[in-house]
Amino acid sequence: MNTAELLDFGSKILKHNKIVSYRLDSEVILSNILNIPRESLLTKEYNVSERKITKFKALISRRSKSEPIAYIFKRKEFRSKDLFVDRKSLIPRPETELLIDPITKIFQKKNLFFLDAGIGTGCITFSILNELKHSRGIGIDVSNKTLINAKINLKKFNNRVKLLQRSIEDIRNIKFDLIVSNPPYVVKREINRLSGDIKKFEPRIALDGGNDGLDVIKKVIYKSRYILKSNGILALEIGTGQYLSVMNLLKESNFRKKTLIKDYRNNVRCIFSTL
Repeated sequence: MNTAELLDFGSKILKHNKIVSYRLDSEVILSNILNIPRESLLTKEYNVSERKITKFKALISRRSKSEPIAYIFKRKEFRSKDLFVDRKSLIPRPETELLIDPITKIFQKKNLFFLDAGIGTGCITFSILNELKHSRGIGIDVSNKTLINAKINLKKFNNRVKLLQRSIEDIRNIKFDLIVSNPPYVVKREINRLSGDIKKFEPRIALDGGNDGLDVIKKVIYKSRYILKSNGILALEIGTGQYLSVMNLLKESNFRKKTLIKDYRNNVRCIFSTL
């Protein structure tokens, strides 16, 4: 079989299994197996060995059951860097990248000491350490499994970051210039309405924000009052429609809004605030 035939084969199976991005996913899977740019598949036909055909069909089968592409290949791009990811941690989202530019702008000429609360894959911490050379941080997560992934992604920054298994409530006797968090913020009852690739494969602990979606956000805001330096910044990623509720929580804890960042659908996605 050549590449065109394989792409048609893969697309048909994925479409039959109601995978919306059936053509794109077939192209991504085949380009990874052949180790060529996806664009090359669109402009040129290649003959494919039996071994690689077998592998392609196996991966198409996995994707047909809604397994995310990122978990199949154990990597996800974040700010143009490939990071290791598997089912122990949430797949980094493009929206989370929106946190990084304001942070690098605010702290570009400072020696930043930050806390990443709910570090996940380490994508936020990786970007900060990579782009702000005078920064140091602490990354925390309640899941020890997730910290394994963060450790893999942050090994090149070993001397500038410390990883701890704990909740933000357990951080004491230390003050930060920045606290950044992309906490779980999905309303518990909404989780089963999420797409199959999320609800079947991604860790529930990284999604479940409790009955109002704000359980962890409340903890982060409350604790940040005590562990932020004066003029320090709290940078939060929030869910769609949570802006007013989160702003009320911030005001109750004496935070004032500094910057709002909207996502690609014009929803407020990130709130930067200060005491």
